[in-house]
Amino acid sequence: MSSLVIEGGRPISGRIEVEGNKNAALPLLAACLLTTEECVLTNMPRIGDVEVMATLLTEIGAEVHGLGTTTVRVRCRNIRTSEPASDLVGKLRGSVLLLGPLLARTGRAILATPGGDFPARRTIGTHIDALVNLGATVLPSTGHALEAPDGLHPASMYLEEASVTGTETALLAAATVEGITEIRHAATEPHVVEVCEFLKSMGVGVTGVGSSTIRVEGTSRPRGATHALNGDYIEAGSWAVVAAVTGGEIEVRGARAEDVEGIAFVLKKMKVECSFEDGLLTIQRSKPVAAGKITTGLWPSFPSDFVSLVTVLATQAEGRTLIHDWMYELRLFALEQLSGMRADLFLCDPHRIIVTGPSKLRGRKLDSRDLRSGMALIAAGLAAEGQSRLSPVETVERGYGRLVERLKMLGARVEQVEQRVPQPQV
Repeated sequence: MSSLVIEGGRPISGRIEVEGNKNAALPLLAACLLTTEECVLTNMPRIGDVEVMATLLTEIGAEVHGLGTTTVRVRCRNIRTSEPASDLVGKLRGSVLLLGPLLARTGRAILATPGGDFPARRTIGTHIDALVNLGATVLPSTGHALEAPDGLHPASMYLEEASVTGTETALLAAATVEGITEIRHAATEPHVVEVCEFLKSMGVGVTGVGSSTIRVEGTSRPRGATHALNGDYIEAGSWAVVAAVTGGEIEVRGARAEDVEGIAFVLKKMKVECSFEDGLLTIQRSKPVAAGKITTGLWPSFPSDFVSLVTVLATQAEGRTLIHDWMYELRLFALEQLSGMRADLFLCDPHRIIVTGPSKLRGRKLDSRDLRSGMALIAAGLAAEGQSRLSPVETVERGYGRLVERLKMLGARVEQVEQRVPQPQV
């Protein structure tokens, strides 16, 4: 584990390009298990979560080439195990996406409790229900164990919530089931659309793409396919906030205009000098003002993944902003650390926080408890007076590739240092 030492008070400016969407990369890698033929994924993000998923695929029996580059090739001729290693599963919430392909290929899937951000608060009940609808049986287990010895069957289902990974789990499981499966109350995020398009390239019939009702006509022999990932719009917005809170200017390339629009709308509402077109998001030096109220929602509303970053932006905005994230609880708790940086915060409850700004932030030790709040705290450290030290930086590197290198490229004074592990006394 290592820490990121941040010397704040310096504008972050320049040009940067984002790679593929993290939230698309993981289900697309899982989808590669559905076929014995080679699949090629380009514009892959070079991030920690992709490395863990690729390691899981290798353990299951896949050949993975190009890891660490933006072009990854996957071929899985045979499934070696239906029970991925619990230590790897415990590192990645996205490991739940393996359930569908394993059931489809082997009729059995055994998974330890997935890790990642807030595993205790983010259940996979919607995923399990979808698999049961498709004919899987839940077995007694300390984690999650399912079997379908006679194969899965087509189904008509309504998801309890419009869960992104829940929808993707249903899609991946239905892809090899001959017949038509209908998924209602499906998530409509761009990364779900990418999974649908990839499955279509594999020969799976998918209609209703981008809507809340998706129909899947499976095929028993999916073919290999190639897919170029769309740019990560959450990452693009993250760099925009880093520039805005430090008084800098930035050009962020690689994210589609229709994906960035919801974030850019809020940035403009806060008087951040912002323009966007396809493939280019530009931030000019600005004096942000409070937004009054910001509420997250399902796509295409303001994304919950961006709550932590907009909270930091609100600390530098003139006036008071109420931020309401009704979807998740612990993201806001992780931001209580901003109070120790002199931010004016009032945590109303697990879902609402009131921020009054602008505040002259002061550097301090910071704990990156999850991916998104970790990046937000880096932005706060860059805007603050003095030195901050965030650890572990690996939490943020799960979703932001070449983080330290790119921060330095934009003019940040940062240094990654290894944490010393105390030696036991003899």
